[in-house]
Amino acid sequence: MSFLGIEIGGTKLQIVLGDEHGTIHQRFRRTVAKELGGAGIRAQIEAVLREELRFSEGGQNRAAVLPSAAARPTPPEVAAIGVGFGGPVDWATGRIAKSHQIEGWSGFDIAGWLHDLTKLPVHVDNDANVAALGEAHHGAGRGANPVFYITLGSGVGGGLVVDGRIFHGAKPGESEIGHVRLDKSGVIVEERCSGWAVDRRIREAVALHPHGPLARHAGNLTPGEARALAPALAENDPLAQAILSEFADNLAFGLSHVVQLMHPERIVLGGGLSLVGEPLRDAVATALPRYVMEVFHGGPTVVLAGLGEDMVPIGCLAMVAQRMGK
Repeated sequence: MSFLGIEIGGTKLQIVLGDEHGTIHQRFRRTVAKELGGAGIRAQIEAVLREELRFSEGGQNRAAVLPSAAARPTPPEVAAIGVGFGGPVDWATGRIAKSHQIEGWSGFDIAGWLHDLTKLPVHVDNDANVAALGEAHHGAGRGANPVFYITLGSGVGGGLVVDGRIFHGAKPGESEIGHVRLDKSGVIVEERCSGWAVDRRIREAVALHPHGPLARHAGNLTPGEARALAPALAENDPLAQAILSEFADNLAFGLSHVVQLMHPERIVLGGGLSLVGEPLRDAVATALPRYVMEVFHGGPTVVLAGLGEDMVPIGCLAMVAQRMGK
């Protein structure tokens, strides 16, 4: 049985054809043009559905809808669609609450729109929740329960999987780890542990210390200075080490609240900043015990995400298979 998985982010659109085992058979990737808003992304999705996957106006994906598509292999029948959206959603109705990055999504009924295009069942959830499900079933969280996933990218999001299913809580509750406060003044995790926060911290550090590996690697990376962290760490740069330690300490403090309340067996680190790799994982794992009850020492295990850029699309496939009872 085949499903479609659609990842809608602030910079990236991915549409995959896959199965209930989380295997991707075909992929279509597009770059999002923010200036075109939600309508522009919807046009990109419709183009892939019509021209590549050959969905007709009536919704059947085995019709030859365009002369240019006639020579292409006929795709297998698609049973349902899963969507991972980069922002808060009402997962029960399939309606977008808001996008913090792109205009034109607030209140949009994406499930209804996709159903009208394809006549297929459509299941929608927040992208971090979907990524958590993908990692729990097919990635670095496999075999653990519960699994907490945190995405460290342009923003900070989270997802909790308990007994193999996304934990949603009461509406509009989600695992908003990025908005957990680090102190009473209102500083939140996202202000210290997002990509843009690390970019800013590196700019400040390089301005004071304009020589050395971190300054050299940061070079012309504006924005995106966080990408300089990994190569500078590889050269044992003390400045990069100090920034990593500060970052990991803040992140561990934020995650300690998750541990105290939910006690996940495994915490999965994902998103662009997780590409720092083992130095980041080790720093967070080392800092975490400082902020949790002594009885919780020795767990949870902190690991790096295993699915790379496929965590949301594979999570979409897992979500659809689960909700359809496959």
